[in-house]
Amino acid sequence: MIPDSVIHDAIKETGSNKKAAEKLGLNRRTVDKRVQTWRKRGFSPEHDLTHSVPDGFRLKGASTLYDEQGVKRMQWVKSQIDPERMEELTRAALEEMARRLPREKPRPVPSVAMDDLATCYVLTDFHLGMLSWREETGADWDVGIASDLLAHWFQAAIAKSPASGVGILAQLGDFLHWDGLEAVTPASKHVLDADTRFQKVVRVAVAALRRIIAAMLDKHGHVYVLNAEGNHDPASSVWLREMLAVIYENEPRVTVEQSPDPFYCYEHGDVSLFFHHGHKVKPGQIDKVFVAKFRDVFGRTKFSFAHMGHLHHIDVKESTLMIVEQHRTLAAKDAYASRGGWLSGRSACAITYHKRLGEIERLTISPESLQMLH
Repeated sequence: MIPDSVIHDAIKETGSNKKAAEKLGLNRRTVDKRVQTWRKRGFSPEHDLTHSVPDGFRLKGASTLYDEQGVKRMQWVKSQIDPERMEELTRAALEEMARRLPREKPRPVPSVAMDDLATCYVLTDFHLGMLSWREETGADWDVGIASDLLAHWFQAAIAKSPASGVGILAQLGDFLHWDGLEAVTPASKHVLDADTRFQKVVRVAVAALRRIIAAMLDKHGHVYVLNAEGNHDPASSVWLREMLAVIYENEPRVTVEQSPDPFYCYEHGDVSLFFHHGHKVKPGQIDKVFVAKFRDVFGRTKFSFAHMGHLHHIDVKESTLMIVEQHRTLAAKDAYASRGGWLSGRSACAITYHKRLGEIERLTISPESLQMLH
């Protein structure tokens, strides 16, 4: 790749992008694209902008102070995160990381698996890494409590569910409470109650999901893994999907959903299952979105069910197209929810579907019931 400095000098010497491209033997579009990238990052010498903002950021605005003779005296440069470039950098980092990840070896196929059945384990808004204090919110919550609850819940749910041919891990988003080194919401930058360091949260999250998938493989013939995009962890959902896809690339009985679109679909005989966190479209309108996005699957199937999270409470709507269900969370409330009066129960479901009959069985387990079982 020709260095930026060479292209810039050629433009300065020839006076135009077209002539610079001809001199360097480049396509005109290549030069135009390079110049456009410079300007997004704040490098435009003809406008007295001679310093680029850091990689991953783009220019938000610049103000320059000139004296009476027109000499530049001071300059203020404002930058903001460039989502497209940050995605490029994230994917590049993931590709490099993937080269070093250990690969899971194929596990023995369980002797009994009923191919007509698919059991969907719905986990949403788990907020791993959140800190909650019982005296303020009604229940304690930290990484240790969350990790233990997750392990015990899946142990009980898998044991009590039928040996379905397919096990679906439907993690519907906000699995992590925050999305980077700073414990803030990605969009609004609201400060969150965080229990620990982000690296520890990542370590616990990956280990927990691998344990869950291993337990599901011991019970089900095939495992479909979904880590949906949430509003608390949009970037983390990306690396979770990509990382798990690499870890299980040698295990033919595991399919990891890698779609970057936040709307997902799974087809099981006459049953279509749709998934979305709930941060983009409300339950009342989402049936039409699913039908539009997955027109072929919807047309082939007789029973359609949509699963969502986000608002932490139960809400079931049956339209002419499908049943749309909003699920509770297993997590405790944080201070923000408790002080705002957003109260709901805590539980998660394992739902079994028959290829020709639709939903046939449902298991609902709360943290309180787990305490009784243990």
